[in-house]
Amino acid sequence: MIRTLAIASLVLALNASSAFAQESPDALVKRVAEDVLATIRADKEIQAGNQARIRQVMEVKLLPNFDFPRMTALAMGRSWRTATPEQQKQLTDEFRTLLVRTYSGALANYRDNTIEYKPLRINPSDTEVTVRTEVKRSGQAPVQIDYGMEKTADGWKAYDVIVAGVSLVTTYRDEFNDTVKSSGIDGLIKALESKNRGPAPAPPAAK
Repeated sequence: MIRTLAIASLVLALNASSAFAQESPDALVKRVAEDVLATIRADKEIQAGNQARIRQVMEVKLLPNFDFPRMTALAMGRSWRTATPEQQKQLTDEFRTLLVRTYSGALANYRDNTIEYKPLRINPSDTEVTVRTEVKRSGQAPVQIDYGMEKTADGWKAYDVIVAGVSLVTTYRDEFNDTVKSSGIDGLIKALESKNRGPAPAPPAAK
């Protein structure tokens, strides 16, 4: 549940147009989170769990603001360096699809949560920061969710989500490396392709 909550929070937190390219990362998170929360609360299709509508929102508002190559490299660990450029592209595309299919359903369940935004210390020269938030859920303990973000030529992008100290993308690392050891990089690509053709997979358990 916490893992699902993490990606839902990321769905709410990230969307930067060119007009806001120089916006600070914490201001970006707050502005977009509140805007998208309002959208979720008003969109009956999202509330009903319409996957086509949810993925449409993700494709337009969320996915352009991820650094998927870096996320995939984090998930792969040392195995990433053994992949060819073409294999890295295939892995990135399949991992992107896997994350969307695994966590998109969480968006519909997020409307009743509230977010507290922690102060951010940032220097003008900083190119990587951690934006810290606390998600409050009715009747449950709050959850600390931090966002690893990097400054790129296209503005700030997310490369990781850390939930209660556990990285979202690196929870896949053992699984990916075990597959690489037994079947190689091409075997991992085929395994991801197979997952993405089947039913939406469950989030991996944190180690």
